[in-house]
Amino acid sequence: MTFAVAAAGTGGHVYPALAVAEALVDRGIEPEAVLFVGGSRLESTAVPAAGFPFVGVELRGLRRSVSLSNLGIPRVLWRAVKRMTEEFRRRGVRVVLGMGGYVTPPAVLAGRRVGARVVLAEQNAEAGLANRTMAPLATRIFGAFPVTRGLERAEWVGNPVRRALARFDRGTLRAEAAARYGLDPDRVTVGVFGGSLGAGVLNRAVARMVDRWSGPPIQLVHLVGEAHLDSMKGSEQPWWKVLGYEDRMDLFYAASDLVVSRAGGSVAELLVTRTPAVLVPGRFGSGAHQRANAEALAREGAALMVTEDELDRLGEAVAALASDPDRRERMAEAAGRLARPDAAEVIAKALEELHGPRPA
Repeated sequence: MTFAVAAAGTGGHVYPALAVAEALVDRGIEPEAVLFVGGSRLESTAVPAAGFPFVGVELRGLRRSVSLSNLGIPRVLWRAVKRMTEEFRRRGVRVVLGMGGYVTPPAVLAGRRVGARVVLAEQNAEAGLANRTMAPLATRIFGAFPVTRGLERAEWVGNPVRRALARFDRGTLRAEAAARYGLDPDRVTVGVFGGSLGAGVLNRAVARMVDRWSGPPIQLVHLVGEAHLDSMKGSEQPWWKVLGYEDRMDLFYAASDLVVSRAGGSVAELLVTRTPAVLVPGRFGSGAHQRANAEALAREGAALMVTEDELDRLGEAVAALASDPDRRERMAEAAGRLARPDAAEVIAKALEELHGPRPA
């Protein structure tokens, strides 16, 4: 049995894909039978580190502004299709899972060339261009939200999260998390992270918020991103913990009474951990997908949305939640109603069913 998974670019694509791959392994599939295809970014290190085979190809996303670089995309695309077709045929790939983004079209086209079934998974409330374009070729389409704009056939299963978060229990982890960060049990803890594309804007906004803070006593666990660590370390205070990266996100969420973050794929983690949030949607990526994600959570009462144009009121939003535990509990309950912690298992089961019987 061989499956191909197309995921590239950011953690919002790569980590849900790894969650599905882990679920396939839990179902008895050998890791060597789950082939990842991608480019040279996060996936090129995260996938091999997780124990799955990886094939890198030259990839390039479409620039939405007028750009001469777009003229080279057809050539790059068809070279990627050719390389993937060779790999899929050699390995006997029978099912291709596309996670969206610019790696999905060549993987889907290569999959169709070798007779594989195609499955798409969309992480956002508004589907990206790649998944919308490839949807007619897909046997099944899975969505992270009750409604996915642009993908009428999407089945709501949630966005896959990795094992540690799918099985998350804040009560069990809380003491370990507090010890990890040296937290004061009498202060509300605000977790902050910006993701691989959005740390800079949030880092600067949080620094301004701290300078002007007049709300209740809080403490911050702030994941600033490795590229920003040196510049941010000088701002650290006893109640403002600055870290470059966290490989135990289960402990980060267990420590956090509320989180300030972007609104990409990480919203699934906020939902399954039932963490109230202030979401700052990014302007990058495919259209307005982060804003659509933030609006979906805000509409259900699971988050507040603060746009980049409104970042001067970030402190006001954080203070309102920090001073109101009852409101945070209502938000946690709303998040729980949207959460689908078994998304990875549901998608893995569907992939296995589409693949057909295992060889004797």
